[in-house]
Amino acid sequence: MTIIDRYVLRQLLPPMLLALLVFTFVLLIPGLIEHAEAFIAKGVSPLVVANAMLTLVPSALALTIPMSVLVGLLVAFARLSADREFVAMQACGLSLVRLLRPVGLVSVLAWAATSYVYLVAVPDSNQAFREIAFNVLASKAEGEVRPRAFFDEFPNLVLYVEDIPADGLGWNGVFLSDRRPNTPSAVYVARHGRVAIDREKQTVEMLLENGARHTTDPKGSYEVFQFDRLVIGLDPETYFPRQGPQKGVNELTIAELRQRIAELERQGQVAHNERMKIHQKFSIPVACLVFGLIGIALGASNRRGGALGSFAQGLMVIFLYYVPMYLGPALTKGGLIAPWLAAWLPNIVLGVVGLLLFRWRGRSADRPLRIPLPRWRGAAAGADRARARRLGSVAAASTGPVRLLDRYVASAYIRVFVLATLGLAGIFYISTFLDLSDKVFKRDATWTMLGTYFVYITPQYAYYILPLAVLLAALVTVGVLTKNNELVVMKACGISLYRVAVPMLVCAAATGALLFALEESILGPANRHAERLRSIMRSGVASTFVSTRQWIAGERGEIYNYTYADPATRALLQVSIFSLSEDRSRLVARTVADRAVPRGADTDHWTLEHGWRRDFRADGAAAQFAAFETRAERMAQPSVFVADEPDARFMGYRQLRVYADRLRASGLDVLGLEVALARKLSFPFVTIIMTLIAVPFAVLTGHRGAMAGIGVGIGLAMTYWTTISVCAAMGAGGMMPPTMAAWAPNAIFGAGAAYLLLSVRT
Repeated sequence: MTIIDRYVLRQLLPPMLLALLVFTFVLLIPGLIEHAEAFIAKGVSPLVVANAMLTLVPSALALTIPMSVLVGLLVAFARLSADREFVAMQACGLSLVRLLRPVGLVSVLAWAATSYVYLVAVPDSNQAFREIAFNVLASKAEGEVRPRAFFDEFPNLVLYVEDIPADGLGWNGVFLSDRRPNTPSAVYVARHGRVAIDREKQTVEMLLENGARHTTDPKGSYEVFQFDRLVIGLDPETYFPRQGPQKGVNELTIAELRQRIAELERQGQVAHNERMKIHQKFSIPVACLVFGLIGIALGASNRRGGALGSFAQGLMVIFLYYVPMYLGPALTKGGLIAPWLAAWLPNIVLGVVGLLLFRWRGRSADRPLRIPLPRWRGAAAGADRARARRLGSVAAASTGPVRLLDRYVASAYIRVFVLATLGLAGIFYISTFLDLSDKVFKRDATWTMLGTYFVYITPQYAYYILPLAVLLAALVTVGVLTKNNELVVMKACGISLYRVAVPMLVCAAATGALLFALEESILGPANRHAERLRSIMRSGVASTFVSTRQWIAGERGEIYNYTYADPATRALLQVSIFSLSEDRSRLVARTVADRAVPRGADTDHWTLEHGWRRDFRADGAAAQFAAFETRAERMAQPSVFVADEPDARFMGYRQLRVYADRLRASGLDVLGLEVALARKLSFPFVTIIMTLIAVPFAVLTGHRGAMAGIGVGIGLAMTYWTTISVCAAMGAGGMMPPTMAAWAPNAIFGAGAAYLLLSVRT
């Protein structure tokens, strides 16, 4: 390798690795929030959690390695073009074909890495994650049951306990509904209970003491069985599957895919998905070579573009690559093209485009690739720029250099902030498109439905992206000021680093206020609509009734069970009411009705239709029985049944506080809600904390340029998100007070920011 080859590689590898870090981290954020927090809250060891998160990395790398090659090339050649080094190479006789040597080396290595990920790492890691999740599920029952909360992790069983002793062993006031197949439907009420899991013998048993079992049959007979001690054996295959979790298409190797294809063909079924998956394992790694060709063709010019501008340009090319990738399966299912062509179509289309661009760039290296605007548009833009320059000169003369400095720093900050926001949003949109577009191609959803989903999910994406965009904007802005020695000039004029950072802090505070406003206004309803649309696209149909909680504990000690709730009439279907004693150790009465209709919107008076009621004596034996056509009954208000299960994601701070206070007054466990409530206040402050810590970091690394700032920013963001997830999970698990769990990340990073600000040269 010559000097020029090594030099191009040194320019290419850092932005490519940073892009790989950015893309992989962004794709891992949802998994970190969804899985890591849940695992930690369940008491899973940090080693197991870290192992589970590592198993998610190969699936992300399968997409991010080709993407990082393209973005790395665009950023590297954008810097060479901006510094006129590409002009110097041409003057020395180095053609675009000559630069293919280092670019081709990187593309081939990326192709080899992606091939290994697709052929080996992804099937193994996906299966490993499923096995870890199964093991966590098997251990849930040992410590996951909470007082006054329904636990339904046991298949076909619903458990409700009044309280848990201080030593954490067993439960008091146990209510258990047993609807397992091939066994009579039964309800158990006991004074004490616990679950016993023997991992060596692989047995699962539930032990109940001092209680009664209530069973009915279709003929209407009712039986009450009193017991001092009862052992209920559970199916060990549910918790200790002998074969492990079944493999999906993404977990199959090529040999296993071919075996499944043969089995499907013997059964007379079509195996398009399996055939396309085999071809995709080879075609997607080839995208590294295609992106390498397109990257050098687009990047090698004499334009003066920035790193983030090239980042956004790369995202556009990536999106164009994945559109034909997911158009291919639809054409295959329609019988228009073969499965192999569907898998290779994106490489063929963009490969031809890349060759044409490379040939055009080789002949016209000095001409930028641009779309001409109409003359009237260009004239208007020129007039606007001239008017802006005149107004800026007048404003500068009237307000002095300090106000001019604020505008200069703020404009640079906002420009980077907007580019970072658009670029990061593009990653989310692309990953979501890859996840849901197959539903459109399978005709389970429409393009309108997918577009509507994008509209509703955008506030949630903004909630994730804005803190990271603030961090990147501060790091890049201060880094560029430091690299260009502009910060030195400002200091020479008597302006400290603190004063320079004021416009950025103002923008960060405004962004934090925007985050809180999103929480209090559109974030909750938008998330609810997005969740509904996602469910419809996943299932393909929308239910007539609103599927709700089905099990609810009333304030007077009763437990309600129902099948459906009609949102229009607020009527309940197939209702059962279990009235318990004060200590929740025995059943006082049981009422069953086909339908329950409220007598008003805000009343607790209901009319039960077509049912029966049975009372029980103090010793637990069955007593009076009465059938009825209609019966007046006092129950919880209709809004309790018809409303969906409250979720912190769908509620603002005030709504969640009212709901948590109401549950706390009823004596229910609200630990998880308290953590979520405190996080809604603490999270918007992350924009200020990140800015305070970014400014001194950028001064220390600023001489290395904007890409160094991006790298530091991603590292800080990863550390911060990990800290948030760990603290939140510890708070939900009772290992930390809720307020401390929510504010600990801000306190830790705020202390670090204060130390750096006080130690850096201002």
